[in-house]
Amino acid sequence: MRSRSIGRRPRSAYPVLLLLAPALAAGCATGTRPTATPTNVWDRPSAVATAQQPAAPTPTPAPGQPSPSPTRTDLRHVFPVRADNVAYHPTHSAYPGTDIFADCGEPVVAVTDGRILEVSRVDRFDKRGPLGPYNGGLSISLLGDDGVRYYGSHLSAISADVAAGVRVRAGQQLGRVGRTGNANNVCHLHFGISPACRGHDDWWIRRGVIWPARYLDSWRKRGNRAPAAEVVAWQRKHGCPKAPTTTGGAG
Repeated sequence: MRSRSIGRRPRSAYPVLLLLAPALAAGCATGTRPTATPTNVWDRPSAVATAQQPAAPTPTPAPGQPSPSPTRTDLRHVFPVRADNVAYHPTHSAYPGTDIFADCGEPVVAVTDGRILEVSRVDRFDKRGPLGPYNGGLSISLLGDDGVRYYGSHLSAISADVAAGVRVRAGQQLGRVGRTGNANNVCHLHFGISPACRGHDDWWIRRGVIWPARYLDSWRKRGNRAPAAEVVAWQRKHGCPKAPTTTGGAG
């Protein structure tokens, strides 16, 4: 007699899987199933939200164009002539500037901390022309750390240690009041405030583009009124204009 087990079909595993299905589903719902970790940090939402994008580079002004904003606004300013007997007018002929009248030989000083841009030690002015480029005679221009260019001309002498690129401090002597260039034989310092245009001679801007008198009034009383904001506003409006067709004025 054959055993009953011979020829009997094995029981199917399907009912067991059905019994286990609720448990497997519960495990998935509770998060016990492992998940893949992103290999790229930018795939993580938290990283995308908190990562800082690199700052855009500050635009570099094109050649011949002034800086778009002042470098510093907290600098000390001083009156450009160190003398007791000084006078000046709030206006000037033909363009903004100021003539500061003082005895020849009185010290001319740096208005603020900065770097010497240009020095003219030779009086090339000739009444027969050209009028304009050499009107200042012996002259100095200083680029202050506030981004403003300060110009003084008609000097009788320039200090030996003053040269282009030299750092100077507010109140440091740069030269002496004189009457070189187109000074009409009157001892005075022509004083101009402007932005510095790079890449070419810009005497028509260097001689002055904003009126200095209200700043001189402040500095003479030991105040510290700063022209940087007005210079920035001017340069944003005008840029570096070409030489004027008329060259009036003595600066």
